[in-house]
Amino acid sequence: MPVPPLPEPALSPEEQDAFARGVAQFNAHLFFECHDTLEDLWSGVRGPSRDFFQGLIQVAVGFYHLGNDNRGGAVRLLERARRRLEGYPDHYGGIALAELREAVGCWLGALEGGDGESSRPPLPTLRFVDEEAAS
Repeated sequence: MPVPPLPEPALSPEEQDAFARGVAQFNAHLFFECHDTLEDLWSGVRGPSRDFFQGLIQVAVGFYHLGNDNRGGAVRLLERARRRLEGYPDHYGGIALAELREAVGCWLGALEGGDGESSRPPLPTLRFVDEEAAS
């Protein structure tokens, strides 16, 4: 029996603005601020999209830890985020989630391999996708 698709997050206009602000903060590498913004949004979300937002928060916190030279904390949070986000489709909540999961996997490989900073991949971005193109 096929699994029904997950419903997209139902966000109010204010929540959509907060989500866009959190994405912009993430892409500006303001990971702590992104965490705060998305956590405020997440606290009011119910249903299947709740884990999606928590996974995005965990990615942001992972990179925040990395920026503070807390490699172990970064690895733990990125692993949790990867597990939390793996149940979602490649495009969810307007985000190119497959790209993010791939980037997190690359980072985990680099961090777990103990490679130096010079061999680390670029920091990921959260990319909004056109819903029609995502279908």
